Amino acid sequence: MLSDQCFIKQSLNINLFFLRIMKEHAFFLETSILEKNADLQQEARNFQEIFSDLLVRTINLACGVVDLRPDALTEHTLDAEKMSERLTGVPIDTSITRLEMELSCCRDDNQFNQSLVEDIFELNCNAIEATKAICAFKSNALKAVLECKLYTTAYPLLIDHIRREAKLFMSLLVELQKREDIDIIEDALNQEPFWNRIMAEHSKFLRGLLDPTEDNLIETANDFANEFDELRREALAASDRACMLQNVTEDSLEATKRLRNFKDQATEGLLACEISSIALPLLADHILREANHYLILLHKYDANL
Repeated sequence: MLSDQCFIKQSLNINLFFLRIMKEHAFFLETSILEKNADLQQEARNFQEIFSDLLVRTINLACGVVDLRPDALTEHTLDAEKMSERLTGVPIDTSITRLEMELSCCRDDNQFNQSLVEDIFELNCNAIEATKAICAFKSNALKAVLECKLYTTAYPLLIDHIRREAKLFMSLLVELQKREDIDIIEDALNQEPFWNRIMAEHSKFLRGLLDPTEDNLIETANDFANEFDELRREALAASDRACMLQNVTEDSLEATKRLRNFKDQATEGLLACEISSIALPLLADHILREANHYLILLHKYDANL
């Protein structure tokens, strides 16, 4: 049974990471849909507002309880938001990011009391409900694209990709609400194939969004895609041979460190307008934070397996 302190901290860290991811998914969907489907654009905008509100609630609850982790924000996030808003004309509430940047400075003697536990439980319930709704929106959008009833500038794989992330977020919150301890081996066996697939697809998206003249970057992204496809296969095989898990974890850790650095350089390059691409800077920062999240998981697995 998770203690109140563990329940609160794990819930806050998961929400600080995933709620921003969900609100950015809504932003990416809105910017990928044409004016012809203004109703869908507005629905995506509504989701961005819903997840923004939930994120603000999380930040306020987290003040004095948890420190800011690199999967919640990076040094590029605010600039990436400003530039992406300017390029698309779609508004982003950057005050949320500014508020969150002060999180680690808001230290106090906040107690892990029953009132906070209840607030966190309610937050998790609201996040599950909102994520279930956006997951349905993503499913409907993907179905319409595949049936040639909707045109977007987003790859169908990208829509499926962000839907899978939403489903993971929901499942993690549902498990947290049960207050059960997590088996580290089982968690690693479930999460490593998932995140290795995500890292492979990030590399494929980058490869496809780069201008054809960016030969070196395209080659690097393609190499990462192939490497993480192989790591996913190895992680899936480890479910039958648990003795393989440690090696897969170590290999995934080293590969993710390198991919994380590549994403960091790509984000800097896009912000400086030094890379020819149709990728928004916020997308690059978004996948950088997801690499940071995976590294947090891998370091935990590597230390405990």
